[in-house]
Amino acid sequence: MADAPKPNAEEIAYWTEVGAPAWIRLQAALEREVAPLGERAMDALAPQPGERLIDVGCGCGHATLELARAVGPQGSVLGADISAPMLAVARDHAAAANLPNVRFIEADAQTFDFGGEQFDGIFSRFGVMFFEDAIAAFANLGRALKPRGRLAFVCWRTRDEVEWVTVPLQAAFRTIGTQPPTPSSTFSFAEPDHTRSVLSHAGFSDIAISPLDMRTGGGDLDEVMEIFRMGGVGSLVRKHPDKAEAAFAEIRKTLKDYETPDGVFLGAACWIVTARRP
Repeated sequence: MADAPKPNAEEIAYWTEVGAPAWIRLQAALEREVAPLGERAMDALAPQPGERLIDVGCGCGHATLELARAVGPQGSVLGADISAPMLAVARDHAAAANLPNVRFIEADAQTFDFGGEQFDGIFSRFGVMFFEDAIAAFANLGRALKPRGRLAFVCWRTRDEVEWVTVPLQAAFRTIGTQPPTPSSTFSFAEPDHTRSVLSHAGFSDIAISPLDMRTGGGDLDEVMEIFRMGGVGSLVRKHPDKAEAAFAEIRKTLKDYETPDGVFLGAACWIVTARRP
């Protein structure tokens, strides 16, 4: 009898075999894009010295290290991710930063046993949108929190509000003539009512969802194009191989309108979501 497939198997495969090598190679550029957004979620979590925290979907560990600095040597941070290659990079970053109060584990937050009532807070920077069963995942994370433990994460709003997605897709559409939908998981928490329902059913209370609009970036045209080529936009464009290079050329031409002396900046429309365990 064949074993039942693991939850989130497709996401685990992608972030191990496809997403990780590209993200690792472009991590400096991607940090310029997403770090300011994560900082707002970190402010909402308000980590305190001595606390124990979890960073869900920690990737290469940049935000995890910031959390470790915030809680200080008497506190600790556990970074969890499904991508073994990215975790290896995160461990190298932690060693280079000489932060012994941070630890990284390969774990699916939907199913991993973090221990009951062990942590003061849970943070995530675009790491919670891909759960196969979001209610089960947040319920599992909630069990790891102490009573009145805090949750804070940043996620995307609707696709049409996010220039990092709409600008390249609209440019590609002018060449390809069709615009396939982006993966729904990326925007799985775009609707606040859905997010409130998931968190409420998972056992959280004091749920607050606040909009965040920022222009992020700073990389030059070559760097930003590399991000688009390796990401979801590039995957969609490459489904039309006869028109792909023309579409990428149109994207590059369009990005010139967003170029500043400090680099290319695009709008990032997000939600900052906070909640507590009762």
